[in-house]
Order: sequence, then structure tokens, then C-alpha cells
Amino acid sequence: MTEFEQRRRDIASRFTEQKIDALLVTSSANVRYLSGFSGSNGLILLLPGESHFFTDPRYAIAAQTNTTGKVHVARGPLAAAAAAIIKRKKIKRVGFEGGWLHYEDFAKLKDLLPLGSNLRPVGRIIEQRRMLKSPDEIEKIHKSVQINSEAFLRTMRRVRAGVREIEIAAELEFQMKLLGAEKPAFDTIVAAGPHSALPHAHPTDHRLEGDELLLVDMGALHEGYSSDMTRVVYVGQAPPPKIRSLYKAVLEAQLAGIDAVRPGVAAGKVDAAARNVLKKYKLDQAFVHSTGHGLGLEIHEPPRIGKKDPTPLQPGMAITIEPGAYLEGLGGIRIEDTVLVTESGCQILTPTPKEFVHL
Repeated sequence: MTEFEQRRRDIASRFTEQKIDALLVTSSANVRYLSGFSGSNGLILLLPGESHFFTDPRYAIAAQTNTTGKVHVARGPLAAAAAAIIKRKKIKRVGFEGGWLHYEDFAKLKDLLPLGSNLRPVGRIIEQRRMLKSPDEIEKIHKSVQINSEAFLRTMRRVRAGVREIEIAAELEFQMKLLGAEKPAFDTIVAAGPHSALPHAHPTDHRLEGDELLLVDMGALHEGYSSDMTRVVYVGQAPPPKIRSLYKAVLEAQLAGIDAVRPGVAAGKVDAAARNVLKKYKLDQAFVHSTGHGLGLEIHEPPRIGKKDPTPLQPGMAITIEPGAYLEGLGGIRIEDTVLVTESGCQILTPTPKEFVHL
């Protein structure tokens, strides 16, 4: 049995509790997880003991060679082709991904179904299984992390005063691809000086000046799997005491969060460990996001490492630990690693050092 077949079997085993007879999978990440298909137009009809994959003629060759289950190449809407099988098999209760199916598509699908069939939303049962990574998935994430860190190292050797934020972002993404990445896992963040106080800043034409912070948040996509890392450096001779103190506080919070990662610990406890450190330094109000998130086929996956999240950590989860503090007019510090939950605690996958360096 292939890994894809085992995944589909595990999801189908939950049909009884979900009170469904079949499941329509429309999320592109979930379609890839259950079939291996990475194209832009795919749909799965999953039944106990069988799977039907639908795509259009553009992907006919790829689907035959890169997916498992029965393949259907439809020349019209994929939902219509799936509905024809539902009708033929007289399936009554059809589950759909409530978090992914748009209302317009839902209405069209409802009209296509035969009389007596009904659509039932299911929770994120596939995402719940995706939280636990297989050895093959872990290896892909690890490789993505290595590509990401090497791209950062190569780029930082070229950074100097006068270079624009947008040029640094372009170089980071260029180096990722040279090293084997498909593309960035998300829009690369490069923010200098006061601009770094924006947690999700977009690179601009700003040219680096002497004596300012430079925050880089980047991730690579390798064989479909993501990495995520944030580092902050100082462009200039030596950072002033206020910035050094800010960096020290965030680093202490990040290490406390990592130290809290182990099997059985609630995700919210990890968040609290990092948040309590920043509170000690009176920076808790400057920490405006969660401590981390899961990653894999998507850059943001469950579990969320956030306030009071009850999800227990389990071996095989790949998560980020990324506390930050942002002070308007001064700048922001965020330090982030990709971390794997293990049987005895955790393994930091990110090899990039966290010393506060200046360029």
C-alpha cells in the first residue's frame, strides 16, 4: 500500500463519525496530500475502498503518471463529472470541505446532484491528519530548510548600505531557486529600519542606510513542502543599547518557546512560555501575533501555536517558533526557526545562527 492509499484509507475511516458516504476534496493542498497531484485543477471523490481523481485535459498525462486512484479527464466542469459518479453509485450523503468550497461552487454542485443526495460540510479532517508528518515529509521539509538557510547565507554576503529592500528579496528568491527550490513558500519579507516594525512588511525601494535594522522573513518550497525562517541583522558598526536589549529579550523568548516544545504539551503553553518572557521585559504589548504555526504543504497549517490553543503537540509535527516585538519608530525584532516535535522534545531544523550580527 502506498502512502497516498494509506492516507485515503485513514480519511475514509472517519466517514461514519462524519455521517457521510463519500467526500469531495477540493483544497489543492489536500488533493495533493491524497493523490500526489500538484496541478492547478484537480478534485477527488473519496469513497470507502475507492478513489476517483478528476482533472482537465491539460493534466491528462501528468495525472496518469503522478496520481493514484482511478483517473477521470473531464472536458467540462470537474464537479459535473464527479456528480455523474455520485448518481451512478446512488450516494446519498456527500461530504464537502466546508472551509474550502466557495458558495457559488456549492450552489452549482447542489444543482448537479441527483434527487435524494445531500451535501454535508465536514471539518478539517484532512488537515488534522496532515499535522503528523511521515519520514518522507520530514525529509522534504528538512531539505527545504537547508535550501532556505543557504540562500540567506549567500545573500547576506552581498548586503551592504545602498542596496534596496526589493533587491535583497529578489536575490534571496534567486538563490533559493539556484539551490533547487521550486519557488518561495510565501512573499519574502525584507524590511529595514522603522519599516521592520511592520510584522508583514512588503519590500520597498528603500535603500539600506548605515546603522539600521534589517529583518528578513523567508521560506523555500521544495517538492511541495515549506520552510520558514526569520533573522534580524544590523547594518552598521554596532547596534545601540536599546536595540541590543530588544534583540536579547526576543531571543530569550524564542529559546523559552523552543524549550517548551515536547509531546503532550498544549500549543498554548508554548505560546505562553515565549509571551511570559516578553512580559518580563514589558514587551508583551509589542508582541502582536502568535508564537508560531504548523507548516508542510502549506506555509500555515495546524496546529496554531497561539494563546490558549489546546492542541497537544505530537511527535512528527513540524512547527515554527517565532516571537517578535515591534516598536513604532524604532523597528521590530522577530526570530524564527522551523522545529520538529520528537519523542523526547524537539529538534531545531534551522541551522542558521541566531547571534545578532552586524554587516
